[in-house]
Amino acid sequence: MALDQYREEEEEDNGMSFLDHLEQLRWHLLRSISAILVFMVLAFLSKSFVFGKVILGPSKVDFVTYRALCKLSDFFSVPALCIEELPFIIQSRQMTGQFSMHITSSLVVGLIAAFPYVFWEVWRFISPGLYDQERNAARGAVFFVSFLFFSGAAFGYYILAPLSINFLSNYQLDPTILNEFDITSYVGTLSMLVLASAVMFQLPVVIYFLTKAGLISSAWLKIYRRHAIVVILVLSALITPPDVISQVLIAMPILVLYEAGIVIAKRLEKQKREEELSNDY
Repeated sequence: MALDQYREEEEEDNGMSFLDHLEQLRWHLLRSISAILVFMVLAFLSKSFVFGKVILGPSKVDFVTYRALCKLSDFFSVPALCIEELPFIIQSRQMTGQFSMHITSSLVVGLIAAFPYVFWEVWRFISPGLYDQERNAARGAVFFVSFLFFSGAAFGYYILAPLSINFLSNYQLDPTILNEFDITSYVGTLSMLVLASAVMFQLPVVIYFLTKAGLISSAWLKIYRRHAIVVILVLSALITPPDVISQVLIAMPILVLYEAGIVIAKRLEKQKREEELSNDY
């Protein structure tokens, strides 16, 4: 009885019981899933644009990345840069292949489009449990996380995916072997490249919060820079097709973001030292 009374008093002091938190979490999840479903339905209904222009865009030679490379080819007089042919065709070898890929691609588009709102819902659930100082330090988190997410997705879609598709479509063991890709393989590869890039671009945010929590420091990041390079290269090899070009392309911006994380960690440490000095006075 005494223990139950203590728990009730603790819950009253916190303002919300454990069941109240679960109920709140349920509504945050429902709103997030609803947002994803809304964008998913819109993408499903916009089949000609979403699938014909967006999903299949990197498989066509008139894609914006290929056109830009041809312009660079003319400017620098390097014909090899211009991609004028993608020697492959996309097929559906299963009866439900096209319909299932229509649903899958719509879900991926819905997830990407709804990401800012989904993260905002997650942040609304987490932020009340933070101290005022922690909440102020993380101000603008939704904007920066969303910005990095879309930057990574754009990098994966406009840079990584087209060059990977070009490499894989032109790679042949023998001229008699034709490249005929299944629609599930194509959509799966494209989705993996875009989403993996979007997630990898969150590295500065991860470094920011780990530094705020006191788990890492700028000195620690510098000491383990070589180890981080190896880890980044390994991760790049895991999330990209088995070609060196794609691995290097995804690894380069991640290494830049790692260096940016060191700068962020230094600034946080400087701010912490200034706050400690002001508190001493």
